[in-house]
Amino acid sequence: MSSKTTWVLCLTAAALMMTAMLAVAPRLAANPQQATTAEVKIDNFSFGPATLTVAAGTTVTWVNHDDIPHTVVSTDSVFKSKVLDTDEKFSYTFTKAGNYPYFCSIHPKMTATVVVK
Repeated sequence: MSSKTTWVLCLTAAALMMTAMLAVAPRLAANPQQATTAEVKIDNFSFGPATLTVAAGTTVTWVNHDDIPHTVVSTDSVFKSKVLDTDEKFSYTFTKAGNYPYFCSIHPKMTATVVVK
């Protein structure tokens, strides 16, 4: 095999590999991994968002942006935070699908729900 033929074969192989990579790239971009974290803001005596939908395996972090203490307590006793002062955080990882309503035990009218799919 001549060096010219070898050179042409190498260039052809490189072009085929580039074409294959470009063909696969759009499919990879179309299926990004789902987020594994989410945040709920506690502010002005409310949880935001009031309903948060996440995938199983997601860790949700609540952050108290209010000037007064709050808690995050599941109505089904699945999770319970300590009292959170301003800028303190509480995290919980949801492993099973379902609806998880919760409230602030200091201010029981503060309610919200995490929906796990």
